[in-house]
Amino acid sequence: MVGWSRLLSPAAQFVKYRTVLQQPACRNALQQQLRRMGGDHGHHHMTIKPSRFQWDKFKDLMHFYVMLGVIPITALVVLTNIFVGPAQLAEIPEGYEPKHWEYERHPISRFIARYMFSSQQQDYEKALHFMYEENEKAQIRKLEEEIRRKMSERNDYQAYYYRPIMAKYHRISKEAADELEALHGD
Repeated sequence: MVGWSRLLSPAAQFVKYRTVLQQPACRNALQQQLRRMGGDHGHHHMTIKPSRFQWDKFKDLMHFYVMLGVIPITALVVLTNIFVGPAQLAEIPEGYEPKHWEYERHPISRFIARYMFSSQQQDYEKALHFMYEENEKAQIRKLEEEIRRKMSERNDYQAYYYRPIMAKYHRISKEAADELEALHGD
């Protein structure tokens, strides 16, 4: 529909060619192009504008997903603050060791500390394990360097591509070769 309004300006330039425009087929086509559908308000053409579909779709989806998340989370926070409220300090019973999430004051913080994050002790033990693994790798690299140094010092022929053959596999392959030779003959 937008493209038809662009035909108006060339049609106006051809007005000087009256003989061509007086033919019935051309006159009907020109009248269809010059129709003013909304009445005579002075609007002779439709302005071509870029589509706003993507922008409108983006706004619709943004509002939908923001409201999908904001409304329930706001209701959850408000209801938690009204009905549960912050924790109160109290004496620890004899022989009871509090869990790591029980040190948090707000109920939502306690929930996050309990189900989403790991405890400080667990983080510490993960860091120790990481340091242990890195130490093992460093010792292996050091040992490999020592082996290379000894091999170059003694002019050994074995290297990392050398793999000693075990007699068991050699014996199996020898038996298979003997069977094939017995079947085929000389």
